[in-house]
Amino acid sequence: MQKYFQKLISHLDKPIIRLIFKSNPFLETDHDRATGFKIYVNPVCPQSAACLMTKTNSSSVLIFDTTGQMRGIVTERDLMTKVLAKALDPKTTTVSQVMTPNPQCVGPDTTVSEAILIMIERGFRHLPIKSKDGHITGVFSSSDALPKEIDVAMTMAEFHRQAFDSKV
Repeated sequence: MQKYFQKLISHLDKPIIRLIFKSNPFLETDHDRATGFKIYVNPVCPQSAACLMTKTNSSSVLIFDTTGQMRGIVTERDLMTKVLAKALDPKTTTVSQVMTPNPQCVGPDTTVSEAILIMIERGFRHLPIKSKDGHITGVFSSSDALPKEIDVAMTMAEFHRQAFDSKV
């Protein structure tokens, strides 16, 4: 039991990049046969974003502009609260109307507990991972963490809250 517990908590200080897919499951890609480069196909409406999430079995889709720069993220929560709950037409609403623009990113050396703490304190569930050269390498989701890691991060968040409250 102790070995299992040690293995469980040893995950807390590991970089998040090891816990996500090596490929980019949040992007539908195709290859340009002439150049061999990948072409990123962005969803244009919430319905196509939902279809892409379903196809890739992911809970978010990153939105890129034509130059390859990330402009936002659309999550399952965005679709639920900004489209379905407001009875918007998922075929005619644009993805830019419901995406979270310019989401916070973390580096690949961010630990799981640091990532979870950021998400708890800032109220979101997905963190794009950006390499040192500025390329998006993946998305870390709160569901990528183990329950123990979430519990440790919640404890850290409560400590931060108490420390901040005592200074005010």
